[in-house]
Amino acid sequence: MLGPVILAASRSDKMRRFVSAAPGTKQVVDRFIAGETVDQVVPIVEDAADKGLEVTLDVVGEDITTPAQAEAARDAYLELVERLKDLDLGPRAEMSVKLSMFGQALEGGHELALANVRPVVEAAAAIGTTVTLDAEDHTTLDSMFAIHEELRKDVPQTGCVIQSYLFRTEDDARRLSAAGSRVRIVKGAYKEPASVAYQDKAEIDKAYVRITRILMEGEGYPMIGSHDPRLIAIAQELGRRAGRKLDEYEFQMLYGIRSEEHVRLAAEGHRMRVYTAYGTDWYGYFMRRLAEKPANLLFFGRSILTKG
Repeated sequence: MLGPVILAASRSDKMRRFVSAAPGTKQVVDRFIAGETVDQVVPIVEDAADKGLEVTLDVVGEDITTPAQAEAARDAYLELVERLKDLDLGPRAEMSVKLSMFGQALEGGHELALANVRPVVEAAAAIGTTVTLDAEDHTTLDSMFAIHEELRKDVPQTGCVIQSYLFRTEDDARRLSAAGSRVRIVKGAYKEPASVAYQDKAEIDKAYVRITRILMEGEGYPMIGSHDPRLIAIAQELGRRAGRKLDEYEFQMLYGIRSEEHVRLAAEGHRMRVYTAYGTDWYGYFMRRLAEKPANLLFFGRSILTKG
């Protein structure tokens, strides 16, 4: 399977140097990464709003090794909040954050990540938008869920992500599907051992459907993160059976993937949110997108062999 190989490459400094230097890399990265700066990403938010779409913005970068780097990540999100406020784009753009960027893996990381992410969550709420805590590998999840619970005491609309390939997730979904919650369901993109996660695609998809049903039948706000037409159709049917209106849940897809489907779902009356990453530390994010859909590797391979 290509996915685990690509994920291993995402942690290789040698592969990072090779990919970064390859002549066609920029062409491919630009397909998935909206830009390097806030100024570059703002027009994309405005264009999405014009098309009836919403976005969630992710400042990429996870290799945090010092508290100062974690504070810099916090400040990058606070800068983003200020720009969205100035342009009155808050209601169209939420933010997604990985707690690893806020120092979660450092000594005292749980408290450090909470202290760094709290001002971002509060600033987002002040301009009428929200923050969703992205899920990372299974060893980080108890901390993430505890931080999520703590943040919701003051900002109850703070969202979180759950991953269908983990055995624990159905129980997490039941716990999180209460009134006022916002939960994004994805398949999962980290290499996890067979002791904690399904390894077979069919089993992951079955779990995704079971978890989506739990969220749709709950009292919270489900966010369906998928590009799979079959899972999208199933989610629509589960929403209908649960008596949900089209604005009582949403679909989310990645920037640069199935863009025509973004517009089609919005035109049908669904809330459609585009997960839009930007920043200079793009490598880990980019490699996980390849791991999620190895067919993208063919496009990438052709591009890096192209001169100039």
